[in-house]
Amino acid sequence: MLKVGDKLYNVSQNGFSDFMRYTFSEVVRLTKTLAILENGERIRNIKTTSALDNDFCYSQANNRWVYWYLVSEEILQRAEAENEKIAVRDWFADRSFSLEEKRMIYRLFKEKGILSNNENPKEHSLDPFQ
Repeated sequence: MLKVGDKLYNVSQNGFSDFMRYTFSEVVRLTKTLAILENGERIRNIKTTSALDNDFCYSQANNRWVYWYLVSEEILQRAEAENEKIAVRDWFADRSFSLEEKRMIYRLFKEKGILSNNENPKEHSLDPFQ
């Protein structure tokens, strides 16, 4: 059973191609059958097993298919990595690069050796028959 101060998280995804979105909250109040979270969500205070991954969890009171799990250090690291991916995607999507900025990115990729062979400009040819 949950107690006041327990930290929980929920993971959602908007379609299979979306990033994992982590929501964190803390138990601030208990009733006979519910745990009330800091963000206002009401959780059934009965440990259950997730239908998604067979992990122990707590289901949301108004939707038993929404699961909340106890926070661990591993989850905090996963959430941080996922949030960084979202920030990178948003930063690139919201920005248009000048040619000089594109050249800087290209040079950095080239320096790190992460350009694939077909991205090497020496192999690009203007001859359509080659």
